Amino acid sequence: MQTGEGSNQGSRLDQWLGSYAARTRGMTASEIRALFAVASRPEVVSLAGGMPNLTALPMDVVGRAVSSLVAENGPVALQYGSGQGDPELRLRILDVMVPNRVTAHPDDIVVTTGSQQALDLVTRIFVDPGDVVLAEAPSYVGALGVFRSYQADVVHVPMDGEGLIPSALSDTLVSLKRAGKRVKLLYTVPNHHNPGGVTLSPERRPQIVEIARRFGVLVLEDDPYGLLGFDGDPVPALHSLDPDGVIYLGSFSKTFAPGFRVGWAVAPHAVREKLVLASESAILCPSSFSQMAVTSYLAEHDWKHQVGVFRELYRERRDAMLHALGDMMPTSSWTSPQGGFYVWVRVPDGLDTKAMLPRAVTARVAYVPGTAFYADAQGHDHMRLSYCYPSPERIREGVRRLAGVIDQELDVQATFGAAPRRPRPGSVVDSPGPDLT
Repeated sequence: MQTGEGSNQGSRLDQWLGSYAARTRGMTASEIRALFAVASRPEVVSLAGGMPNLTALPMDVVGRAVSSLVAENGPVALQYGSGQGDPELRLRILDVMVPNRVTAHPDDIVVTTGSQQALDLVTRIFVDPGDVVLAEAPSYVGALGVFRSYQADVVHVPMDGEGLIPSALSDTLVSLKRAGKRVKLLYTVPNHHNPGGVTLSPERRPQIVEIARRFGVLVLEDDPYGLLGFDGDPVPALHSLDPDGVIYLGSFSKTFAPGFRVGWAVAPHAVREKLVLASESAILCPSSFSQMAVTSYLAEHDWKHQVGVFRELYRERRDAMLHALGDMMPTSSWTSPQGGFYVWVRVPDGLDTKAMLPRAVTARVAYVPGTAFYADAQGHDHMRLSYCYPSPERIREGVRRLAGVIDQELDVQATFGAAPRRPRPGSVVDSPGPDLT
């Protein structure tokens, strides 16, 4: 019979609880991932996950490219490759970045397993426990998880309808400097923000870059949606304003297919070397097969036309979402995205989107509560709605169900006289209703 300390360990749910590294204390389940099991049920209209809509992807073209790749280059495609990434793919990535005015040499590019790995690598090589990472309020949940896992102190900077507010960034940096805090990174999604749906204005971009330069803060520009704007050409990337002060992250997950898990980082030479070493220590090399499949697709298919097809598909769904919100949720307010996948919604005062979610799922509609996109427990009065995956008809039905849940919550609030919560200043949502002009 086991006695003493061993028996106590054996009675625990996790006998290794006392052995984990301190940094694991910051590891928590993503609120979005936790929804997947429920949201994937066919009777539920999911306005939660940001899954690209692959119905417009020419599967016959992709199938032929993959088949040809295995038949003609299988021994290379199925073998280990370079830790920095396939040279031919890196060359083609230069062409993909032209619309965003990102210029670089192929040697400046590090191919990663999705841009999520690039986020992890950059954080690993720059952030020590207790270092500050600045992030927009709200911010991409996947980035917050990375920063938390490396024990960073995430400090949010407000946004409005034109994106990150330069004066707020400057004030935050001054305050942190006075407090003796060490700020390592400014993380931003400037184009068609996740979850905010807004785009950083051209006028603010040089201001943001100049403020970061003045305070010696490296900018981490995450741009998975830059090519998916609905009107006009993409706005030049922050990287185009200061290549030595900005690391640019890109991905094929939104403009091709996420299943290949191919992303990249463009970084200054010295930073690039450390990224390669960090990547090699984690995965040895990115998938040769995935890289060569993407290269074949870019070479043999009119990928620019395909991006245009995706843009129109998402524009149709964006319009369906905004019209449905206007028709059925007049007591809420929301952003009007000019690209990307998401609408950021503020619900009526006094409602809590996290507490409301189980009742929404019971009504067979899913969304992501706003709290998922903050490191400091904000966001209870917001939700992210995704329009990229459902059909326009399903989007409208989902909003109808969601509006019913909100109406029920307001009825309960009126019955029991719940005290309304005071709205916070500086919200991304600063005016009611959609703007379709």
